[in-house]
Order: sequence, then C-alpha cells, then structure tokens
Amino acid sequence: MPAKWEHFDHGADIGVRGIADTEAGAFEQAALALTAVITNPDLVRCTETVEVHCEAPDHEILFTEWLNAIIFEVATRNMLFSRFEIKLFKESLTATLCGEAVNIQRHSPAVEIKGATYTSLKVFQDDDGKWIAQCVVDV
Repeated sequence: MPAKWEHFDHGADIGVRGIADTEAGAFEQAALALTAVITNPDLVRCTETVEVHCEAPDHEILFTEWLNAIIFEVATRNMLFSRFEIKLFKESLTATLCGEAVNIQRHSPAVEIKGATYTSLKVFQDDDGKWIAQCVVDV
C-alpha cells in the first residue's frame, strides 16, 4: 500500500492521519492532510521553501509540535504548503516545507486551522509495518 493521507470525523473538528512505510513519511502525509483541510494540495505550487525545527520529549508530542509549526507558518507567512521533507531524530525533527503564497481565487481556502490537539493523538506502527500518525485539528 502506498503512502497516503486521510481525514477522520471528529464532531466539529477534523482528524488528520498520515500513513506510510516510515514514521517520517507518516508525518509528511499527515502534513498533506493538514493542507487538504484548507485546500486541495494539488493546487499548491512549490515556489518557496521554509525550514522548521521542532523538539519534544516523545514522538506523539513531536507530531503535534510538527503540525503546529506548519499552522504557524501558514498563518504568519500567508502561505500554503504541498511538499514536506522531514528528518526525524530521537527528540526533534527538522523539515523543509515547500509551497506558495495563498491565492484566494485558485486555492479557495475552506477554513482556518487553529491548532493541532492531543485528541485522538497516536503515532505507532501497525501490524502490517505501516506507520500511522494522527490527531484532531481545531478548526
């Protein structure tokens, strides 16, 4: 099964989930799911890169820090991102986000994401060896 992202229902908020062969890949796919809450990721061109660094005591909290770092960059730079390259370490990650400035006509942003939460937070390897990273984001 190839890497993928998906949403899952959670009341008024939205769950994001990344699934991949590696933990870093699951984080990257969840970031695409985050973008897909706002707009179709296929509409976001890769014209500018942004570097981020996150630290946390475990990979579940690191996952929420990662998503919140993206949400911060979206809000402060008025950008959307469609490509993510992550390097995971024991208690940190470094990543390159690639995207472009929001274009209201082309992107038609649906919602503003306020933050990643600990609700339904999980980072684990399933019985088939796939990595899954998920949580609910507040919209």
